[in-house]
Amino acid sequence: MKTECKWFYVCPINYFTQEGKLDKHWVNDYCKNNWNNCVRYYKEEHGIYHPDNMLPDGKIDKNLY
Repeated sequence: MKTECKWFYVCPINYFTQEGKLDKHWVNDYCKNNWNNCVRYYKEEHGIYHPDNMLPDGKIDKNLY
């Protein structure tokens, strides 16, 4: 079974984490394991718009650009 989100390599969460703008727990807790609980994943799969600065739990981080 694949444990990494299929959107991981194009997801802004991955980018923000690599840039040091987000703590690695976002990738570890959502992208690598629990992506079925990620709001971003759900919206992507259903074609629902979501801003790049939306965190996996659905909160908007106004500090991310």
